[in-house]
Amino acid sequence: FPLSSPGGRAAEPAADRIVVMISVDGLAHFYFDDPKAEMPTIRKLAAEGARVKMMKASLPTVTWPNHTTLVTGVHPAKHGVIGNSYLDRSQRKVIPLLPDPLFNKDEIVKSPTVYDVAKKAGLKTAAIIWPASRGAETLDWTVPDVFSNELFQKYAKPSLLAEWKEAGIPYEKQEEYCKEKKGQERDIMYTQMLNHIVRKHRPNLALLHLVELDHVEHAKGPQTPEAYEMVKFQDDRVKEVWEELQRSFPGKATLIVTSDHGFFPYQQQVQINVVLRREKLVTTTGSKVTGGSVRTVGQGGATFLYVLDDANRAAIVERLVKAFEGVEGISKVITAKDYPAYGLADPAKNPQMADVVLTCKSGYSFSDSLGGDLVVTPKSEEVKGTHGYDPNEPGMHACLVAWGAGIKKGAVVEKIENTSVAPTIAELLGFEMEGVDGPVVREILSN
Repeated sequence: FPLSSPGGRAAEPAADRIVVMISVDGLAHFYFDDPKAEMPTIRKLAAEGARVKMMKASLPTVTWPNHTTLVTGVHPAKHGVIGNSYLDRSQRKVIPLLPDPLFNKDEIVKSPTVYDVAKKAGLKTAAIIWPASRGAETLDWTVPDVFSNELFQKYAKPSLLAEWKEAGIPYEKQEEYCKEKKGQERDIMYTQMLNHIVRKHRPNLALLHLVELDHVEHAKGPQTPEAYEMVKFQDDRVKEVWEELQRSFPGKATLIVTSDHGFFPYQQQVQINVVLRREKLVTTTGSKVTGGSVRTVGQGGATFLYVLDDANRAAIVERLVKAFEGVEGISKVITAKDYPAYGLADPAKNPQMADVVLTCKSGYSFSDSLGGDLVVTPKSEEVKGTHGYDPNEPGMHACLVAWGAGIKKGAVVEKIENTSVAPTIAELLGFEMEGVDGPVVREILSN
């Protein structure tokens, strides 16, 4: 570990060190102390290193904005990735950001990432399917978080494909795995890709995104037999990376295991457009919204409401607040005056941002459906799961465990925000992230 400067920051970038961050998508903080959750590796990392019990996510608590916050250290208002999708007001069209089908990283991420700053400091960088990193010029070895083989191979580091082919890592099956929902095969492959890069190319910073726990929790709900099985599966992937780090970087590696958000179960849905139709704020043909002054973009346990009538925007926002306050299943109706408290962008400055954000209660999710006239669907016997809810809800909190060089053994921190992750990684590697929203988590550092 490099010598510290008087201010606590390392004196120079640590070219002989590596920090690996694994995001286990959907690994809520509550699994750590759940006796039904088999995660021996992650718990051992915490025992030998440090643990943050709860990590507050960004609103909406979905994948793309939160993975971007993890690597920028700033809220979505600054980094610009405001949701998994947004409405293009001029086209009246939903623009998907997940899974990077349209844009390169530099087109959507407006703040420096920790890998940008690491590269500028002369360090080597890598990322395996990290959201909102497609085409990032500051990643030396990477494949993007996309579904199609065409995009996966187009934006991969070309030399990696040849290396993986020789090593028997089946990168050409990316699209097949996605279409056939073979998430376990994907995560095994992604782990093999990362370990290959660690072993052969020796990066100083490497990011890995594991996907399948999130998918299973959506289908079956959190803390279900299927979810517990997948927690164990992901713990095994973490073990593979941990073992590789000990072989390739003995005494020089730091491993961070974290996640992007928590999870809630739900059995009922709030049909937003039924309310909007009743309020004559949308026009419909059959089950489709065909016009009107408001559009919705769902974010799971949150929904973005966009007002398209500029002349009457303030009055319509007021109508929306009245229409949704007190509706069963809705926890909060958030307007632009309260956006700064949530780290949300100002729609007057960023037209991609909605004018009103709704959040649900646990047990409910939002739906854009227009099925019948019921605002809230009857309680289903089938349990599903989602996220996106108010980040102040404990169930939405993520986890963080850190082990290895530079980490204080036995340190336990009650709570941080995910804006602290990037500056803490920078501190470990000997450089500084400027202009971040979160402080370095010094309580887990040995220096």
